[in-house]
This record gives sequence, structure tokens and C-alpha cells, in this order.
Amino acid sequence: GGILKSVDELNPVLNIDDALFEKFKNNFSTSSYIIESNNMVGPSTGADYRRAGLFAIIFSVIGMLIYIAWRFEFEFALGAVTALVHDVLITVGIFSLLDKEFNTQILAALLTIIGYSLNDTIVIFDRIREKIKTAGASALSNLSFTINASIIETLSRTIMTSFTTLIAVAALFIFGGEVYRDFALALIIGIGVGTYSSIFIASPVVLYWKKSKAVKAKK
Repeated sequence: GGILKSVDELNPVLNIDDALFEKFKNNFSTSSYIIESNNMVGPSTGADYRRAGLFAIIFSVIGMLIYIAWRFEFEFALGAVTALVHDVLITVGIFSLLDKEFNTQILAALLTIIGYSLNDTIVIFDRIREKIKTAGASALSNLSFTINASIIETLSRTIMTSFTTLIAVAALFIFGGEVYRDFALALIIGIGVGTYSSIFIASPVVLYWKKSKAVKAKK
């Protein structure tokens, strides 16, 4: 019921001697299947996918910048977006060093990393905002202490969340097969990078801009 009813139908097409054809026939067989369609993704289509994925990353980062600036302050939005850009660049850089293929799966992994890293950053920012609301001017006057205390208070939550997520992603990397291995590897890199960027990049950027703003206000 497929393209060929038997291997013998290939004999006149291959046009080889009988002894060689018998060896060929012993290693191949026909079965009840049919090829319904045959699709090939060319270079231009692959380029379109990459361009669309790049736009998705850019627009998602811009949307997050606008939302965080509205929900918190512009300084917080700038810190969060700086950390997100850092996470994406580090992940892409490691993939380039490892000479890994950059496809639509990796683009999906990058978008997942952006969402994961932002979630961790927002938890820290929310604690900072709570402390500023509670302590008022004293928290703003000693902002470095406030940020440091907020990070320490949320550190156990950050570590446990990252650890449990890594267990799931590591299982996908080990048992998921070749199809999902690069996707899982990108997530592993992104989770590790995103965890420290929320602490060591996003918050210091907020502190820097807040202090710069205070200095300009005094002048």
C-alpha cells in the first residue's frame, strides 16, 4: 500500500547484477506505509525563524521594561532589563563557545530564561519596596543596607527555587534524548546565570541609579 509493494520493483531501477541485488534485498524490506508529505526548511525560512525569535526577545524585554517601570520605578526596570540582557548574552556566548546549533528551540529556551530570571528579580524588588514603604526615608537614606537585607531575606527562597528547577531540567538533559539536550542545556545555563544576575547585577544597578539620582537632586 506504500510507494513500493516489494523490493523487487527496485531491480530495474537500480540496474545492478543479481548477486548484489540479493544482498541489497536481504537488508531491506517494504511495509504498509505511505509518505503523505515531504517538507524541507531552507536557509531563507530558517533566517525568518531566527529573525522572528529575535523580535520576540526584543519586544518581550521592552514590554517588561514598561511594566516594571509602571509597577515599581524606572530604576528597578532598568536593573531588571540589564540582568535579562546579561542572561541572554551569557547563554548565547556559551553556546557559541561550545559550537552548538542556534535554532528555534534555543530561542524558546532564551524566552523561558527571561521569564524565569525576571520572576526571581521581581521577588527581590518587591521585598525592597516593602521595606521602603515600612521604613520610609530611613530605608532610602541607607538604601545599600535595605537592598542587602532584602537579598538575604529572599536568598533561601532563591536557592531552593533554582535547585528544584535544576533537578527537573537536569532530568530532561539526561533522559530527554538528543532532541531536547541542547534545549535543556540552555535552560541549565540560564537558570544558573539568572540566579546570580538577580542578586549581583539587577540590585546593584538599582542602587547605582538611585544614588546617581540623589546626587543630581542635591546639585
